[in-house]
Formats: sequence, structure tokens, C-alpha cells
Amino acid sequence: MTILNAFLDQLMSWQAVLDIGLISAGLFFLYRTLTKLGTWKIFLGICSAFLFFVIASVLNLEGVEWIFRNISHVALLALIVIFQPELRKIFEKIVLIYGHKKKIRVNSDIETLAASLWKMAQDHCGALVVIPGQEAINDKISGGYTLNADVSMPLVLSIFDHHSPGHDGALIFENNELVRFGVRLPISESGRLGNDYGTRHHAAMGLAEQSDALALVVSEERGRVSLCSNGRMRGLESIKEIVAAINTHYRRYGFAEKQKGGFLNRAVVAQIAVCVAIASIFWSSLVVVNQQIVERVITVPVEYASPKPGFVLAGEKIDEVKIHLTGTKSDLDNLSVAKTSVNVNLSEINEGAQSVLITKNNLRLPRNITLLDAVPASLEVTLVGIVQKTVPVVPQLIGKLPEGKQLKIVKVEPETVQILAPPDQNGNKTVNVSTTPIYLNSIDSSTSLYCKIIAPPSMQPVDKKWPDIVITFEIEE
Repeated sequence: MTILNAFLDQLMSWQAVLDIGLISAGLFFLYRTLTKLGTWKIFLGICSAFLFFVIASVLNLEGVEWIFRNISHVALLALIVIFQPELRKIFEKIVLIYGHKKKIRVNSDIETLAASLWKMAQDHCGALVVIPGQEAINDKISGGYTLNADVSMPLVLSIFDHHSPGHDGALIFENNELVRFGVRLPISESGRLGNDYGTRHHAAMGLAEQSDALALVVSEERGRVSLCSNGRMRGLESIKEIVAAINTHYRRYGFAEKQKGGFLNRAVVAQIAVCVAIASIFWSSLVVVNQQIVERVITVPVEYASPKPGFVLAGEKIDEVKIHLTGTKSDLDNLSVAKTSVNVNLSEINEGAQSVLITKNNLRLPRNITLLDAVPASLEVTLVGIVQKTVPVVPQLIGKLPEGKQLKIVKVEPETVQILAPPDQNGNKTVNVSTTPIYLNSIDSSTSLYCKIIAPPSMQPVDKKWPDIVITFEIEE
């Protein structure tokens, strides 16, 4: 009942409403773009795989979760590569929502263009006319000849005459002018059109899939005018339908005044409702999964703070501890193991051997995570007082002198150093420090060498820095 109340509280918050709204908007834009480009089947497969992962998370299928977690980074890069055109289209649409919408005065030029297309259909003369939308199409088309002429039936018919050099290309109609002709369009790659359609139809569909432009194509064989828009094609049966299609295109993208009435039809409303439902289910699944109480065992390091002045930690110390935690799945997933450690404050410990119990107080854990157990459950630490000593410096000689050479004198300067170290644990045990290795086989004459001091970690120099040691060798034949 507590989990249900927490879920309802989160669902009624403004963050949840905004979260679901943004996810729904993203799904709607993605669906519309992929539907237009004909790649929605790939997206459907990805959604099925993600739904399988959500179900696996709910059922705590650790094997499936491990696979998804380890391939998620590679899969994300693959999706970016596969859906690069689709992602570009989505970002273009988001920008165009707030873009400036130019106004075009609808006049008789549209009727003239429609009548020209209809006449070419009756005469079985192929033609292709493109009317751009809000999106720029210059990066999707190529070739052609600049025209910038007013619309007239004789001009349109002459452009698509079989003897015209640009009759196989497309005619661009923009701002109530014939802007360019003989333009090459991208060919459709979605496979929506069968092989019985020619190059003009595939070119019209290709541009309609990659942009919001309207393409009007006249079939030379069928004697029919067709419309390609938003990745779909349909036939137009009269001049009136052609005019209505162009006017609808203008109103849709803000180029002309919209007629009274809502612009959302039933299909769009249904699509929005489905996107909202999917976003709600997705959000609810994540909340339910993340609110599950789970247990986890992790290994964390042990950090020892500096002891009181005059004391040092003696003996072996434990560097890692296994801790058994419980909390919500989201809290444990977000737990950074690198930032979690057992903190042992030696400055609060007195001299001698003591046991430090591992609790949540000396663990860097978030507030919503509980410590159940630790192995080991406590740490044994021993603090001893440090004393000042004078210890000899022993040169570390390795190997033998070259043949025929004899070591006469080895002189060490200074011979002793002052150190701070724990008291001897074994009574009269001799304590000393050594130099860095000196290889005798490289010495063939009397010389002096500078060396560094090597000392156990428990020994520290009195002057905070070890002095340099000069070793003088006297060699004789």
C-alpha cells in the first residue's frame, strides 16, 4: 500500500505530467517522421526489444538486464547511425514549429497550374511538379535550370514537351512562380511503390518522404494525376481536387489563411492518444521498477584518516570491505561505488588496540539506502606512540666488482639518520634504513655516488624529507 501511495503521489505531480507530455510529444514526432520515411518497422522492432527489457526489469531477470546494460552504449551509437536521417528530420521539425511562416496570396495561378496538369494527363504527357513546404529542399534536389516565370498553360506544357531538354525533371512551383525546371529529385528507398510505377513516381515519393513538400505527378501511361505528400500517394480525379490539394498544402504550413474548424482530424487525435498511452505506460513501468526494494552486495575501500599527532597505525590493515545494502532499485543503481567507502577516523581513537564497528555512520551512503551487514563487521586497529631514533644507513650493494678489482673502503655520509617510528615490538631487534641499489659490476675505479634512502612505511624522517646519501668507494687492483 505504501508503494501504491508513493506511485500515485508521483503520478499527480507536475513533474510527472510534464515528463509524460514531453515523452508523448517525442513519440508523436518520431512516429510521424518514421511513417513518412517508411522506416517505422525498424523502430517497432526496437520498441519491442525495449519492452522486453522493461518486463525483464520488473521480473528481476538479472541475466537479461546484464546483457542490455552491456550492449546499451554500442546499441545507442548504432541507432544514431541507422536513424541519422530520421533524427535530422525530427530536429528540423522542432525548429520549424517556432519558425517564421511566410504568407502567400492564393490566386488564379493555382487553377492555371491545375488545369495544365489535368490537360497533360488527358494527353498522356508525363509531368512532375513540386510545391515546397516549410522545410528547405535545396539540399535534397540537384540540377535544373532557373526560370522565375509567371504561370501560364503554354509555358507549363512546353516544359514537359518531349522535345524539351528538361521534360524528364521536376518543375518547382514556389511563391506563385515557376522557379526552376529540369530538377532531379531523390529516389524513394522505402519500397512503398511497386515496380509498375516509373521513375517520376519514385522521385516524387522520395522527396515526399524526405521533406514536407507536395509533389504532383502525371502518369504518361495511365493518364492520371497523383499526389505525393508525407510519404503517401493518392490519385486526384479532377481539376477541382488538384486545386483543393494545393490550397490544403498552403493552409497546413501557414502559407494561406486556414478555414474555420479544427485542424486535428480523427486520425491525428488517435495517434496523439496512443502516444500518450504508451508514454504513460512507459513512465509507470519505470516508476514501478525503480520503487522496488532490492538488496545488493558491493565491495568498497577502507580509508583511514590521520591519527593524533605522535601516534601511528601499527600492524596490518584491511583495505576492502564487503557491504550488504538494501533500498529502491533506482537508488542502488545510482549509487556510485567509486564515491562509497568506509571512513575510519583515527584521530578519535586512543592508543592501543581497538575494534571499529562498521555502521552507516562511517559509510558514505545516501539517506534512502540501508546497511544490512558488512564482512568483516568490524576493523581491528592498533595505534602506538612514535619515538625518535637514530638508525644507521646501510648501503645496498649488488653484484661483484669487475675482475681484478678489490673494494678497499666504503664510506657512507651521513652514517646515521634521525627517524620517527613505532617502538620496537621484538625487543633488541636491529633497525636500519638502506640506500637505493648500487651495482658493483659498473664500478671500475674509485668514485662517489649519490643515493636515496629506502625505509619501511612505518618510518618517517624527522625533517620531513630524507637526506641524500653519498657513498664513496676506494678501489684497488
